[in-house]
Parts: sequence; C-alpha cells; structure tokens
Amino acid sequence: MQTALNEIIGRILEDDALFSLEELCRSCFLPAEQLLEMVDEGIIEPIDYQQTTTSWQFAGNSLVRVRTVIRLQRDLGVNLAGAALAVELLDEIKALRSNVSRAG
Repeated sequence: MQTALNEIIGRILEDDALFSLEELCRSCFLPAEQLLEMVDEGIIEPIDYQQTTTSWQFAGNSLVRVRTVIRLQRDLGVNLAGAALAVELLDEIKALRSNVSRAG
C-alpha cells in the first residue's frame, strides 16, 4: 500500500499527471457518485466534459482537492457546498502567497 501511495504522490508532483475517474475513486476511497457530486459542485473538473464520464481525465491537483474536501467533511462536518467554498479560498490564498513571494 505504501508503494502505491508513493507512486500517487510522485504523479501529483508532475504537472501533466492525469487520473481517470476510476483511478481517482481508488485513490480517494470514494464511490464515483461522490466524485460526480464534487464535479457538479465545481470542486474538481474533468479536462474534457464532452467525453463520457468513464473517459474523463482529471489533473493531478484534483486528488489533493478531493482529499482536502474529505478532511473538511470528516474533521469539521462541513457540507459539500461549504467544502467547495473552502477549497476555492485555499486556492486563492495560495495564489496570493505566490504573488507576494514573486514580488518580494
């Protein structure tokens, strides 16, 4: 199990890492229905909506976003809409910090 986790973490570090819906389900230990709800909520986005859901591909940062949502729900009891807002705000903070560090 640890080897699989290391492989996933290594893939996330690659900018071009892609996950299928099935791989994302396995990596996050969630059924596809829950991930589809996250897509509907705008938490994660497939690269090409035009394909069937079984053919969807997700960027590596989708795994991080889903795991963050899982922790928010589990640890703080946040509903999916609240988790979506929190993830967006975390992304905004990250972008602002990046801008500040580049400017300074």
